[in-house]
Amino acid sequence: MQDFWQSSGFNLLERDTNGWLKPTPGYVRLLLGREELAVVPESCAAERTLHASLHADPLRTVADGELAAIRDNDARDNYAHFLRFRARLLKAGTLEGCYLALFRGGAVDVPPLFVDLMTFAIARNLLDGVEDVYELRAGEMLFRRQRVSTENGQVLSADGDTIELFAETGGFGNIGRLLAQANTPMPAIQIDVLNHENAQLYWLSDERFRYVLDLTQGRNGLEALARVLEKWVAHFLCVPVSVTPRQQVADDAWRWHVGLDVESTAVLNDLYEGREVGEEKLARMISLFSLTFRNETDVRADVRGKPVYLGLAMNSDNVLKLKAQNLLLNLPLAARM
Repeated sequence: MQDFWQSSGFNLLERDTNGWLKPTPGYVRLLLGREELAVVPESCAAERTLHASLHADPLRTVADGELAAIRDNDARDNYAHFLRFRARLLKAGTLEGCYLALFRGGAVDVPPLFVDLMTFAIARNLLDGVEDVYELRAGEMLFRRQRVSTENGQVLSADGDTIELFAETGGFGNIGRLLAQANTPMPAIQIDVLNHENAQLYWLSDERFRYVLDLTQGRNGLEALARVLEKWVAHFLCVPVSVTPRQQVADDAWRWHVGLDVESTAVLNDLYEGREVGEEKLARMISLFSLTFRNETDVRADVRGKPVYLGLAMNSDNVLKLKAQNLLLNLPLAARM
């Protein structure tokens, strides 16, 4: 099996008996290595001392006075966020447990960056052993913002940060940035759509997030995303489900729906309540899905035998931020003893 997403920290984590990921000193040290916590020339002595001591012992207790001694307000806040997230991880005992507790608690008190990093590792865990690169590319949508194009009848999803990086540097990093500042012409953006001919090249550039996923109805992208969502629900809730892409919903007995993002949630709520939805909002819908429970005992009695409809949409800036936690919080699950 080929490894992928090594920067997720998956290989630094341990699995418990349920297959969930237990935090380790090595994983916490990886988080400490983020650029937001990096020592810079302007870092004061207190910040340098704290960083060095945490690198040596990532799980050690940090006294309030050690934080207060950091002169730079932003640096002090960054360490406070890091330590709060570390405390949540250690209290939960697993990344998955921390993820569920964070969203079930109502108020999310850690920055989105840490949520995405945690989701990155969890997605790597649930896709471990998968060889279908379409599924791996769809898995990126769980933790990375997407920019969507809907031209010429196609729905193409590209990594948002990659698009911005190419626009700023032409794909040539700091050199490209310097060329852009000097108004030097650069080649046009070249980001490939994932297809059968280039699929195996994904393994060579999986950390660059450079492949576009075709989410057009009937194409591999939506089917791959459906399989990822099935794995997501099974991994967290131990509930087997089937997810199928759909172009529309024509169901007079519509019982339940879940939006996978802010935009689709609003549209599905309006449709369910019988409110008129404008063409502009409808045009932002990327796809619908139907989710069915493989075991009827897993679903509430009043929803048994009926599908749960899912929605996926981009916002007015053509940006999609998938909220996979909605699937874990809003499914009509039967009460468990």
